[in-house]
Amino acid sequence: MENDIIHVYFMPGMAANPSIFENIKLPEYQFKIHLLEWIIPIENETLQDYAKRIATKIEHQNPVLIGVSFGGILVQEMSKLIECKKVIVISSVKSKNELPKRLKVLKVTNAYKILPTQLIANIDHLSKFVFGKTINKRIKLYQKYLSVRDKLYLDWAIKQIIFWDQENPDPKTIYIQGDHDMVFPHTCQGNCIVVKGGTHIMIINKFKWFNEHLPKLILN
Repeated sequence: MENDIIHVYFMPGMAANPSIFENIKLPEYQFKIHLLEWIIPIENETLQDYAKRIATKIEHQNPVLIGVSFGGILVQEMSKLIECKKVIVISSVKSKNELPKRLKVLKVTNAYKILPTQLIANIDHLSKFVFGKTINKRIKLYQKYLSVRDKLYLDWAIKQIIFWDQENPDPKTIYIQGDHDMVFPHTCQGNCIVVKGGTHIMIINKFKWFNEHLPKLILN
């Protein structure tokens, strides 16, 4: 019955479009998948206000929110605004304390302010920033996924990641991390499901793991 269907909303990672979820399949008699997309932020918009705008796209009560990478940060903020059946964060961070050193350096030095122009100009740079340095042979593939290249958005997104202020993980949130994630390498510690061999792009290349485990994680 329609009332028994669990509505699952997916948020992609920074600069990515919803096609990263194209191979994610959940049993249709139990779940309905909804794909969220990035919108261009308002100048100087806070992450909390942006989360409010994205939350208006949630059309069902008590949804499941699933976010990847920066999308994982965003759904954690959204979950502070709406009641959720479950929040699942993939290839992301549980708090500001897990941000890698290179991002903390950008924050201290204000060097993040000069990054976006370089990233927009070169898909290779953008791919390495979002997915890590191990994807040289796959740039054409990621051109498909990294479609949000607006300067205002990239400026804003990088700043929001660097200045995210969540002190502690939400104990009710499910965190899933690959043990070979080079973008956010510190998230496997503590309350986390670790996927062996998983990289920052495991939502794409380990989709079979997610298709097998997501239903159980949502229902338990």
